Amino acid sequence: MRNGVLDLAFFTYHEAMSCLFAVCIFGLLAVSHVVHIPGLGRYDFLLLGCLIMQVILYKTGLETKDEVKVIGVFHLLGLALELYKVHMGSWAYPEPALTKIAGVPLYSGFMYASVASYVCQAWRRLDMNLAYYPKWWLALPVAAAGYLNFFTHPYIGDYRWWILLAVLAVFWRTQILFTVRGRVRKMPLVLGFFLVGLFVYFAENIATFYGAWQYPDQARGWHFVHPEKISSWFMLIIVEGILVAQLKRVKANLTHEEASRGKGISS
Repeated sequence: MRNGVLDLAFFTYHEAMSCLFAVCIFGLLAVSHVVHIPGLGRYDFLLLGCLIMQVILYKTGLETKDEVKVIGVFHLLGLALELYKVHMGSWAYPEPALTKIAGVPLYSGFMYASVASYVCQAWRRLDMNLAYYPKWWLALPVAAAGYLNFFTHPYIGDYRWWILLAVLAVFWRTQILFTVRGRVRKMPLVLGFFLVGLFVYFAENIATFYGAWQYPDQARGWHFVHPEKISSWFMLIIVEGILVAQLKRVKANLTHEEASRGKGISS
């Protein structure tokens, strides 16, 4: 019983610390909802706050240089998706700001990057690894299809359910291995994707409540986001999870090759 409580406390602490950047964004949203700085638009304040938090997290060692690079990549991927979705009228950012491009505030990319930050942090803190991970030529096309579906579904149809079936087929054996107080535990990767997607859906409701963005049906007042959005977040988590896992595997292989060359030289 005592060991179970300690394991849960250990796991909860590291999961909470892995969410630190996302929690900071929620904090900034809450503050900007009630505090208005003259001459500084709300979205500009959020961008400035996100940049400052990234610097703090890096300088204090809570994020590594590689994690900052990954966050930057996902910021750009998220911003590209935002530009398209806002253009299509899927949602909007109605408040004025200096740091808006085609109706999209630059801070918005950090909301996607915060999910990548969570994945990277949890990976490092819980010493994660993947068992029975498929070949890259199976994994990467699934991620690409999931991301492209956000752009193509208005023109050729929404194939998310087919893509999710492909995810199940490709990753049905894959397990997440994570370490809790020296003991290795495991979870099906697809279940992990779903749980994170569900968590992000709940976070989305908080974010829209504080006006992070606005869906068309929320123009007259806030209400809960339709549960069908869970599948969209599930899809996005799959994309981010696969890409981060692939980057981690590439990094591990490079490190192993460098170590092998070092042994060869020393011998």
